[in-house]
Amino acid sequence: MTMAPAVPQLAPLFDVVVELGSPHDLGVTRVGHRRIVPILGGTITGAVDAQILPGGADWQRLRADGAIEIDGRYSARTAQGEHLYLQVNGVRSGAPSVLAALGRGEEVSPMEYYFRTSVTVETSSPGLTYLQDTLLVASCVREHSSVRYTAYRVA
Repeated sequence: MTMAPAVPQLAPLFDVVVELGSPHDLGVTRVGHRRIVPILGGTITGAVDAQILPGGADWQRLRADGAIEIDGRYSARTAQGEHLYLQVNGVRSGAPSVLAALGRGEEVSPMEYYFRTSVTVETSSPGLTYLQDTLLVASCVREHSSVRYTAYRVA
């Protein structure tokens, strides 16, 4: 008898608002057009509540087609002093005019572009280690000076 694998389901786990600084454009490097966006702070709410700490960044690579490859890394701390390290990888793509509007900081409906990521979490907190043992994906929204997303557990 052959058993079929489980069909993945998505369950919302937590919401994130990441406050962003002005991008640092490094120009074209050996791996492509590089930009670094500082992370100034933010919040995580839901299955875990935490404050995003300043000092992280999104090390972006801008592709020739206008899409952006996301490589965000930042830390957060709960009210109990537990620390989390989050790494977010993904892509933001869409029509050139839409991506240009986002680049200018204009409000654009998230239905007009694709912005999806995977999220990994590291922690030394015994009560939060379950976050390290699950696959998380996110649907993201770019706002003028922030990124907002919901992280979903792939069940």
